[in-house]
Amino acid sequence: MSFSAKSGALLSSRAARWWWWQQPTCAAAAPAWSYFGGSWSRPILDMSYSRHFLDFQGSSIPSSMKKLVVTKLSQNFREAVTLQQDSPVPLPGDGDLLVRNRFVGINASDINYSAGRYDASVKPPFDIGFEGVGDVVALGLSASADYTVGQAVAYVKAGSFAEYTVVPARQAVPLPSVKPEFLTLMVSGATAYLSLKELGDLSEGKKVLVTAAAGGTGQFAVQLAKKAKCHVIGTCSSDEKGGFLKSIGCDRTINYKTENVESVLRKDYPEGVDVVYESVGGKMFDLALNALAIKGRLIVIGFIAGYQNPTGLQPIKAELLPAKLLKKSASVRGFFLNHYLSDYKMALQHLLKMYERGDLVCEVDFGDMSPEGKFTGLESVFRAVDYMYMGKNIGKIVVELPHSVNSKL
Repeated sequence: MSFSAKSGALLSSRAARWWWWQQPTCAAAAPAWSYFGGSWSRPILDMSYSRHFLDFQGSSIPSSMKKLVVTKLSQNFREAVTLQQDSPVPLPGDGDLLVRNRFVGINASDINYSAGRYDASVKPPFDIGFEGVGDVVALGLSASADYTVGQAVAYVKAGSFAEYTVVPARQAVPLPSVKPEFLTLMVSGATAYLSLKELGDLSEGKKVLVTAAAGGTGQFAVQLAKKAKCHVIGTCSSDEKGGFLKSIGCDRTINYKTENVESVLRKDYPEGVDVVYESVGGKMFDLALNALAIKGRLIVIGFIAGYQNPTGLQPIKAELLPAKLLKKSASVRGFFLNHYLSDYKMALQHLLKMYERGDLVCEVDFGDMSPEGKFTGLESVFRAVDYMYMGKNIGKIVVELPHSVNSKL
């Protein structure tokens, strides 16, 4: 294996050192997702202490980049977050990868993060964005044991709303190619899979209600429940979304803009539903709770209806909760992905295999139908967040980050 002369030139750093060899991927050292590829040649680049970078196809990695930074704690994303134009491109350490982001995912919890609700000890300024897909453009010596420059990877790590992100190699997921569909699985797909697996107790014939069913994570809850041979009901806000839900197997769609959810559930499911996958909160939470069957289970994976409020919450009829649960021997369980990280790799591997086999639809919404068009560039993250909170998206909202004019990727 060889690189061009320009690519292989030794950079002006007294600590930069090169080693080159070819060796197959050994099973013991390969990441959990190594089934995507066999052996490959590994260029070894020690960037641990270098002040320079090398792009594997000879195009320069700039010294500065754009990124989004939380500069003020607020539930108003536009007030909280600032686009910085000239932030230094970060240096990868010995066990790190430098990833040039190609696609980044939008999550409802981006607002919670910018409001400082996840960790009160973290003060602005801090980086934002949870997940990305891109190419490895530089790496440390230890990281090169499992990764190579030019490899496609996905990751979940704070700081993805940037042109370049340093990712610990142990947190990266090697991919066969850079595709936005893979990004849908990192947080949204894994949340649906693990919450239903651990808390749903799904089995054939069970009735499952999914709220915000056409959203980034709802689409996976619908499909996974159908794979378990359940009867699936999905709430949504338009006939277009209802059509999408039917295309992925939803048995009954409820457009809450034109139908009364409570009336539909009472009429069509008089004995209640066995499992609720709930992400809306407020009035929808109350409706879902009332619709539970005997021994029903309500899984809370979010409450987006309240995130833009100062407290992050919308009122619910909590004073009636104990009596309602007791009356039906029902339960309410919360699910937060960070508490299930020991099972995360297993879940993601399973989902990736399902997608590769064609058993899973990973719907991506680039905002093509939004008033200002496709979400392209970090500047459009603000529009993408607004788009989500207006309830316009079908599937996972993804922002594409175009390459600079110097890039040859």
